[in-house]
Amino acid sequence: SPWVILSRAFVEHCIQGSDNLPRKLLMYFANVAYSMESYFQTVVCNSPEFQNTTVNNDLRYIVWDNPPGLEPLFLNQSHFKAMVKSRAAFARKFMEDDPVLKKVDKRILKRVQSGQWWCSSRSGNKKNKLKGDACSSWGDINVVKPGPSATRLKSLVAELILEDKLYSDQCKF
Repeated sequence: SPWVILSRAFVEHCIQGSDNLPRKLLMYFANVAYSMESYFQTVVCNSPEFQNTTVNNDLRYIVWDNPPGLEPLFLNQSHFKAMVKSRAAFARKFMEDDPVLKKVDKRILKRVQSGQWWCSSRSGNKKNKLKGDACSSWGDINVVKPGPSATRLKSLVAELILEDKLYSDQCKF
């Protein structure tokens, strides 16, 4: 689901849950509109070992119309400063190929795209640049290593937990 960040222990519970609750709820939510927005929250609130593990912050920068409609506004260059200032780890919604996406890649993620590959380091080699290859090495898309953005996310989540954003009363019936 694009709406939640889940711990490994919780995902394992959803897949291998001995009480069969996650599977029963999955069957029920297969026929519910917007199930992605409700399934995991329902499993969390009905699983005693996970009830008090929610953080009340969606970590996203979203701009809504006033009054809010069904969909958020598309983000563009005019939202960039506010997006960065928000410290949100994620943002939505973007038009395909909007210039702000390249700005995010360059200024926040510190990466440059060349075709379908991401440059893992830039080349200072003039010969490579003349051939149109500014990369000295190409990153493997299948290898995930924590970078500066992952470090910022870790700090943000730790800060949210310390600020008492970890609630024991999120699952009230």
